Amino acid sequence: MKNANKLLLVSMLGLGMGFSTIANAAYEIQISDDQKIKFGGYIKIDGRYVDGDIAYRDFWIGSGTVLAEDVSQFKMFANESRINTTYSNGDVTAFVEMDFFGGGGNEIISNSSHPRLRHAFIKYKDVLIGQTWTTFMNTSALAETADFAGPMVGEAFVRNNQVRYTNGNWQFAIENPESYGGDPTQDVMPDVVAKYNFKGDWGNVSVAGLFRQLHTPMDNSETAFGISVAGKIVTTGKDDFRFQIHTGNVGRYVGVTAAQDIVGEEAEESTSYMVAYRHFWNEDTRSSVFYGNITTDKTDVDRTHWGVNVFKNYTSNLAIGVEVGSFEMAEQNAESTYVQFSAKYNL
Repeated sequence: MKNANKLLLVSMLGLGMGFSTIANAAYEIQISDDQKIKFGGYIKIDGRYVDGDIAYRDFWIGSGTVLAEDVSQFKMFANESRINTTYSNGDVTAFVEMDFFGGGGNEIISNSSHPRLRHAFIKYKDVLIGQTWTTFMNTSALAETADFAGPMVGEAFVRNNQVRYTNGNWQFAIENPESYGGDPTQDVMPDVVAKYNFKGDWGNVSVAGLFRQLHTPMDNSETAFGISVAGKIVTTGKDDFRFQIHTGNVGRYVGVTAAQDIVGEEAEESTSYMVAYRHFWNEDTRSSVFYGNITTDKTDVDRTHWGVNVFKNYTSNLAIGVEVGSFEMAEQNAESTYVQFSAKYNL
C-alpha cells in the first residue's frame, strides 16, 4: 500500500473517535386516524484525506482519474446530509428524499451545493411506482462505512424509476432502461427484474435476475442477462456478515461506472463481489472490515476497494468515527489510500 506509514499515523490520531449508522429518526405529525406525515434525515460532516495517483474524490465510485504522480489532498464537506418526508394515508405511502451531491459550490465564497433528488415514489398496497433503489439490489447487504457507500466496485448500487410488485417473498419490476456505452436513444424495452427474498431470524439472502435489451452505437440490439446473490447473515451476538455476488451483463447496475453495458458492438460481462464483517465491541462501539472487487471481460477492468473503521455513538442521535482504506485500479497500476473522519447527527 502506497504511503502506508503516513496514513497509519493519521489514523492513529483518530482512533479515539468512532462512527455509527443510527436508524434515521423522524418527527411524526398525526393528521387524522389514517393520515400522518414524517420528517427525517441527518446532518453529516466529513473530513477526508486522500493520497496516491488516483485523483481525490469525496467518495470512491467504480472509476477515477489516474495522475502522473502521487498527490495528497484534504477536504471537508457536508454534502451527504439529507432530508426526507413520508406521507401516509391508509394504504397509500408517498416518500421523497434529497441530499446535496447535486454539484455546484466552491470553497472561495460559500460552499453552496445543489440539492439532488434521491427517492420519489408512491406505494399503494403491494405496488410501488417511482424512483428508488433498483429491485436488483439488496440494501441490507451494503457495508457500514464512513465513505458514502463503501466498496461500490462490488455492490449493486443504482436508483431507477420503476414499477414494482411485491407478493410475499417475490418481487417483480420493470425499470428504466439505459444502454450505457451504447445508444440509449434507441431503448424501447424496460429492464425486467425478478427477485426472491429468503428471510429469518438468521438474517436474509436475496436471489435476483436481470433481463435487458441493449442497443449498440450501430443500432444493433444485444440481449443481456445478469444474476445477483446478496445478503446479511447474523453471526455471534449482534455481529453480522454481509455479502454480494454479481455476474453476467449487469453493466451499470453494479460497480457505479466500473463496467459499461455496451463496449463497441457487444455487451460487457463483469463479475463482482463484496464482503464485509461487522463486530460490536460494546453497545456503543463497533467496527467493520470490507472488501470489494470487479473485473470485466472486454475492457479488462480490475478494481478493488477495501477499508476498516471504528464507529461509536456518543448519544442516541450523535455519532463520530474514522475509516482507513484504499481504492485500486490494477489494470492501470494506480492506487490511492484515504482516511476519513465523520460526524453524524440524525434528525
